Amino acid sequence: MELVAGCYEQVLFGFAARPSESWTVVPDFTHHAHSASLSAVAVNNRYVVTGSRDETIQIYDMKKKIEHGALLQHNGTITCLEFYGTAHLLSGAEDGLICIWNTKRWECLKSIKAHKGHVTSLSIHPSGKLALSVGTDKTLRTWNLVEGRSAFIKNLKQNAHIIKWSPDGERYVTVITNKVDIYQLDTASITGTITTEKRISSLIFVTDSVLAIAGDDEMIRFYSCDSQKCLCEFKAHENRYFIFIYCLNIYGNAEYSVKFNDLIKDIYSFEREGQHVIVTASSDGYIKMWNLDLNKIKDVPSLLCEVNTKARLTCLAVWLDQSSETKENSEKAETSSQANEDEKSSIVRKNQVCRTQKSDKTAKRKRKITPEKTKLEAPLQKKKKKRNSSA
Repeated sequence: MELVAGCYEQVLFGFAARPSESWTVVPDFTHHAHSASLSAVAVNNRYVVTGSRDETIQIYDMKKKIEHGALLQHNGTITCLEFYGTAHLLSGAEDGLICIWNTKRWECLKSIKAHKGHVTSLSIHPSGKLALSVGTDKTLRTWNLVEGRSAFIKNLKQNAHIIKWSPDGERYVTVITNKVDIYQLDTASITGTITTEKRISSLIFVTDSVLAIAGDDEMIRFYSCDSQKCLCEFKAHENRYFIFIYCLNIYGNAEYSVKFNDLIKDIYSFEREGQHVIVTASSDGYIKMWNLDLNKIKDVPSLLCEVNTKARLTCLAVWLDQSSETKENSEKAETSSQANEDEKSSIVRKNQVCRTQKSDKTAKRKRKITPEKTKLEAPLQKKKKKRNSSA
C-alpha cells in the first residue's frame, strides 16, 4: 500500500503504509515529477498518473517503481484524472478537452471538445458506460463512453468545480463553491442540497448515501445524502499555512496582513479487510489516515497514523498493491489450512493410540499373562508420551 501525494513544489511523494495493530507510514520515494505544481493524481492496480500545470501527464509503473512515460495531448493545466478499471484513463484540462486513453499501449483513443471553457472535474459511472463532466461554461455534460459522444447537456446557474458519482451509480453530486447539489440518476433532478460555511475543496462518497466533505478550514464533515444533515464533524488538521500580503496604500505607506489559510486539499477512502480508512492531505503538509467505523458513523474517526511532508500538498491517492495483498491472503489461507491439517492428523494419531491401547488391553485379558503385562506397559507408556508430545 502506497500513499502518493503531489504538491506545489513539483514533487510526487510516495509513502509505504504498513497496516497492523499500530499503523506506520515509511518514506518510500520522492520524485521531481513535473516542471510546475501538481494538480491531479490517479491510480489503478499498476500505474500512478499525475497531472500538472506544465500541461503533461506523467506515468509511473508502481510494480517496477520506474517512470513509464508522459502523455502530451493537452494544451493547458491538467485538472482531473480518473481510471476506469485496468484498461482506460480519462483526463480533463483547461483546454476544454476530455481525452480517453488506452492504458495498454498508452494511446489516445478519442479527444473530445467537452467544454467551451476549462474542464474542472469529471467522474466515470461504475458501469463504465457513462461519464459526467463540469466546466467553466456553466454546463454539466453526460457522456456516452460506449460511442464516445455527448448524451445530455444541463445548464447550471454557476460554474461547478467538483462532480462525483456514488459507488452504486444511483446518484451523483455537483459542488458549486460551498453548495452540494444531490441528483438522482433516474430523474436527473436535484433531490437535496447541502450548504457549508466554507468553500468546498474536496468531497468523496464514504457509502452510497454518506458524503465526507472538506473545505477551506481544518474540519471534515460527514453528511447524509437522504436528510442532508451533518452526521459528524471533526478537526483533521491544524492551522499552519499562512499567506503574507504586502501592498502600498493610496498614501504610499506599506501595509501588510497575515491570513491563516489551512486547506484540506484532498480526501481519499478505501476498504481493506473490512476496515474502512479515510486519508486526508492538507496544505499544512500532513497526510493523515483515519479509521472510520461505518456502524458508528456519528462517532469521530480515530487517527491511525500521520506523516509530515513539509510541503504544500495539492492532491492525494492511495495505490493498493492487490497482488501482494492476494499473496498475503493466500499465505494466511495456507497457514490456516496447514493448521487444520495438523489438527486433523493429531486427532487421527490420538485415535490410533486409543485403538492400540484398547486392542492391547483386550489381548491381555484373553491371554492372562501377567509377566508380559509389565513388559508391555512400559513401552506403551513411552510410545503414548512420545506420540502425545509430537501431537
